[in-house]
Amino acid sequence: MAVEEVAGVASGIFGSLEGTKSIAAAFAIGVGAIGPALAIGKLAGKALEAIGRNPEAASKVQTSMILAIAFAEAIAIYALVMALIIKFV
Repeated sequence: MAVEEVAGVASGIFGSLEGTKSIAAAFAIGVGAIGPALAIGKLAGKALEAIGRNPEAASKVQTSMILAIAFAEAIAIYALVMALIIKFV
């Protein structure tokens, strides 16, 4: 299928290629943000639980939690980059 044919099909379904790109970008960032949001929430909850059980280990738990949150947030940034590529390319 040629690019023009795909653009024609998308235009017929959503009205325009720009509209299709906007919907696809919104879907990409929406789905791409769900996983990191759940991961960060679970990480923070478990870290607070661990600190509550053993307050002396708070600095070690906090350091590991911040590192893990940074890795989870990187996934959301990848989703944002993909959404921007879809929207503007």
